[in-house]
Amino acid sequence: MLGLPPATTGYTVRRVRVPMRDGIELLADHYAPTSAGTPGGTLLVRGPYGRGFPFSVVFADLYAAHGYHVVLQSVRGTFGSGGVFEPMRNEAADGADTVVWLREQPWFTGRFATIGISYLGFTQWALLTDPPPELAAAVITAGPHDFSLSSWGTGSFAVSDFLGWSDLIAHQEDPGRLRAAIRQLRAPQQVTRAAGELPMGAAGRALLGTGAPWYESWLEHPDRDDPFWDPLKFDDALERVQVPVLLVGGWQDLFINQTIEQYRRLRERGVDVALTVGPWTHTQLLTKGLSTVTRESLDWLDTHLRGAPGPRRRSPVRVFVTGAGWAHLPDWPPATTQYALYLHPGGGLAETPPPATSPPATFRYDPTDPTPTIGGPLLSPVGGYRNDTRLARRDDVLTFTGAVLTDDLDVRGNPVIELAHTSDNPHLDVFVRVSQLDARGRSVNVSDGYRRLAEPTDRIRVRLDAIAHRFTAGSRIRVLVAGGCHPRYARNLGTGEPMVSGVRVQPVTHVVHFGASRLLLPVASSDGVAHPGGDPA
Repeated sequence: MLGLPPATTGYTVRRVRVPMRDGIELLADHYAPTSAGTPGGTLLVRGPYGRGFPFSVVFADLYAAHGYHVVLQSVRGTFGSGGVFEPMRNEAADGADTVVWLREQPWFTGRFATIGISYLGFTQWALLTDPPPELAAAVITAGPHDFSLSSWGTGSFAVSDFLGWSDLIAHQEDPGRLRAAIRQLRAPQQVTRAAGELPMGAAGRALLGTGAPWYESWLEHPDRDDPFWDPLKFDDALERVQVPVLLVGGWQDLFINQTIEQYRRLRERGVDVALTVGPWTHTQLLTKGLSTVTRESLDWLDTHLRGAPGPRRRSPVRVFVTGAGWAHLPDWPPATTQYALYLHPGGGLAETPPPATSPPATFRYDPTDPTPTIGGPLLSPVGGYRNDTRLARRDDVLTFTGAVLTDDLDVRGNPVIELAHTSDNPHLDVFVRVSQLDARGRSVNVSDGYRRLAEPTDRIRVRLDAIAHRFTAGSRIRVLVAGGCHPRYARNLGTGEPMVSGVRVQPVTHVVHFGASRLLLPVASSDGVAHPGGDPA
């Protein structure tokens, strides 16, 4: 089904206990190939979601059947491992202790690689802060290296993602499969309901019970420079890793910008790094994207851990250009020309700016009726590419639509919105989206950006999520401007009260002025060469 080479061996699985420096033991399953040949190496997989399906299949069975030893470990405080689970805080030390244990095993091959997705990628960055000499390679799929950036990077808390994740962790070991399955089906609605209640701390506690005591502490520390976040950041790993690293992500994955930042930092240091990005959400990396992810991962490990002379990548970067298909590139981002489209009164979008004296456009954001989230990079199954026509019709959203394109327009990189903006309340958020409007009038999201303002300003610059997208001839480019995106981000109450305890709300009227307000698109030709037709901004 996944298009992999045929299995080369059988394997056995046995439970092992791995001692930590503080005396507790972590449970792991050791997958050992049974063929008489030389093993391909050892894979270390560490995560909080248990050692059963789908992780046992995706990160253990498939590789054991191709001759690798695999250690699939439950992190501290999860699925039988000792200690208390404190998200992200113990992974550097526990990962290092696991490697100490690994060295002592009679079956250890002397070289190992790490592999995994999401939190299983975060544990890899934790280990890479002090890379052990036996580490030969890493495959990190949608793995953040900085949790403060994931949760507070826009200035507003990513509430639906991390209240939802906390709810999952709080109940993932509840007894009764049927009951757990029913609860999981209801979880998105329950999370959305809790995210809409005030104060946020108490609402989260009512949903989570005693199962996720960390959640309120995340809300209480909105400053990413607060020492509270230091144990949850592994930015230093990007300066220390030397081994070959394959990075995999999705354009609609909530960690895509961290994945691209990881690639850029490693590439600048001369590390052997490759990047693959598909048209997937976070969860689709284990469904629609699984075939691609697994084939490329196995190829990377066969090359850099096993030492096989087999197939090599055609290029360091392989991305799916939405609207066009897969493209092989020498680097990311490719050469582009900055192309400007100006916001116009009446909802237009054009290459020439309107007069600066044009009457401004206004909208009112009301925290009691926040602008809703429709699609985009979410952990929730309702994320991804969605018809957002309903969003464009709301009174609290400004919509600007360009003329019908006569030629394809390839955009690769991070779009940017620059707004000349004023308001009657300094406490505000700005949400910006670029969508594509097809000939039938159906609007689908392409890229989002969000920013919470810390102080009054008459110029706002919002960097949107990275994309590789072809706006096809016959379609139109659309820009949406709003004051929120709830429950993806916690709504701005408009009063400056702490997010964890605030209950008072105050609407804000946004005023967008014309003349300087514009969308900047990094435009390239289909082969990555700068597009000659775009007006330089």
